[in-house]
Amino acid sequence: MKLFSEVVGSKHEERHKLKIKPKQNQSTEEIKKLLKTKIDPIDMKIGIRTLKRLKNGQVLIEADSKEELEMLNSQLHYKCGSQLEINIQKRRNPRLILYNVPDALTTENAEAIILAQNPDLKLQVGDIQAKYTFKTRRKRTNLIIEVLPYARRQILTNKLKLVWSVCYVEDYVSVNRCFRCSGYNHRHTECRNEEACPICAGKHKLKDCAAPRTEYKCINCERFNAHNQDRKTQTNHSSLDRNCPSLQAMITK
Repeated sequence: MKLFSEVVGSKHEERHKLKIKPKQNQSTEEIKKLLKTKIDPIDMKIGIRTLKRLKNGQVLIEADSKEELEMLNSQLHYKCGSQLEINIQKRRNPRLILYNVPDALTTENAEAIILAQNPDLKLQVGDIQAKYTFKTRRKRTNLIIEVLPYARRQILTNKLKLVWSVCYVEDYVSVNRCFRCSGYNHRHTECRNEEACPICAGKHKLKDCAAPRTEYKCINCERFNAHNQDRKTQTNHSSLDRNCPSLQAMITK
């Protein structure tokens, strides 16, 4: 048994992935067939950890190392670039939310103020990138920043002093939601699912929904129940509900 501190402190296994998207409306099976015809991993002496289709019609490839993935990426562009769109999947930097920041703090001066007033964090120019601010219903301003991993650890374990205030900070996790089907982790331009209303799960747009606002049904929890007969969840809520079990599961993931 490992201690919690050992698990948290252990290094994550780094994953090296690229996604392949068709340029000519090929199916995922056609993409995989093309890859196996054009690319020989034995000849290239690389190990393929994963080759699988994704729900959005793309294909995911995972290699054992960054060097192998870059070699594969180069060959794919050379041999299949006219038929396929190939992109190495980059890891995103973590984002933090700063609650109730002073009005003097803006996206333009946020990094300079944080560095100037918090020298104990030992951060450098370029460690923080202010993304945007937004106001809450109570007219308070929150700031979203993107930081390097080590800067995240420094900020979350210390109090952040800003102008005349000390601000509360926590991880900011957002989940991409499709406007067409209300599903997660893809855009409406990539969606291959049926249209689904986020209010009643009907096959229409939100603006065309005529269901009473007391009769909610979440399409994502409906989909979950269809594939998990042994552990069903409640569906009597909108898929836009922040407390939706499916949304909370995605945020946790």
